[in-house]
Amino acid sequence: MTNKVFTRMGDGERLLMEVSEIRDDIQEGTEDAAQRANVPGLSREDQERLLAIMTDPSRSVSVAPGNEVVVTDDGGTMSFYSGQDGGGIGVSMGRMQAVLTYERACGADTTSLGHSDYSYKPVKPIINFEMNEYYNISQQSTAPFFYGAQPNLGLYYRPDGPCDNPSEFMALGKIDEARQTQMEAADHLREDLVFVASNLAEVGCEGINFDTSGSAGDADLLAALQAVRQIKGKLPDLPVMLGCSGEFVLGMHGGAEFEGTRLAGLYPQDQVKVVQAAGADIFGLAVSTNSSRSVPWNLARAVTFTRAAVQEGRIPVHVNVGMGVGGVPMLEQPPVDMVSRVAKSLVELGKADGL
Repeated sequence: MTNKVFTRMGDGERLLMEVSEIRDDIQEGTEDAAQRANVPGLSREDQERLLAIMTDPSRSVSVAPGNEVVVTDDGGTMSFYSGQDGGGIGVSMGRMQAVLTYERACGADTTSLGHSDYSYKPVKPIINFEMNEYYNISQQSTAPFFYGAQPNLGLYYRPDGPCDNPSEFMALGKIDEARQTQMEAADHLREDLVFVASNLAEVGCEGINFDTSGSAGDADLLAALQAVRQIKGKLPDLPVMLGCSGEFVLGMHGGAEFEGTRLAGLYPQDQVKVVQAAGADIFGLAVSTNSSRSVPWNLARAVTFTRAAVQEGRIPVHVNVGMGVGGVPMLEQPPVDMVSRVAKSLVELGKADGL
């Protein structure tokens, strides 16, 4: 009888691994996360529990009854009408039909609406159309209905935006100029985030999602945090979810600070602190999947980061388990065998409040 079980690599490749190899990868994964973030790794008992989840012979697994959590989404309804290259199935339907199908056929806990570009900058000039669309859909939907997109600071650099491109300055060694243009772009971004949220609030917006914050570095995250602070100051009852783009904040600026905390280099247990300090209601934690390592290795890292963030935070922590994050393989249609194991592990071992 073989002692091998089916699992996958971070790119989705299905492979057979010895149980001992999976155990070793779990240990290496949690040690990697613990060393990088200076947080406790998983105990031997928890590593064995994770091993049991990864080696369960079932096609898919789930949490024990009573351990269910709320599921939020970042553009999940787009999967119905977008193409395969975007992780969708290409069904011919409008955004209202997609939201209602997700809510009523899939039993979604929350639903969402977003611009097809999924960034806030393109929303500003068409805000009236988005307000009308959001309002009409909200009159038909029942589940909490978010409006979401990425801050996406990169859109504010030339040739697409009004600010000089910091990459060009950095290539010339002009660091001060590169930092200055990033902060100028961050001001534009913050204003747009507040503008869109404020206008949507006028038609009864039930929640705003700043998804993948920090994708263009620490200035990107700074703009999102400042926007949250400003929005909650004028609209304290508008729920705001802020999700980061990875387990490590890239220091593209290097000196950006929020309330005295330097953002570059923050890991999840510190990311959650600045997010809650800004006034956000939910922190979205993201951990990048290494496609050249196994899912057990990647998932052990994700669980380690998650538990540390949950222990430090006072607001709900929802882990991003999309394509290539949170231990999920990097595929447009992630396989359910690994997605279900990721979900169970992050909830029961990582103590995530939601996914």
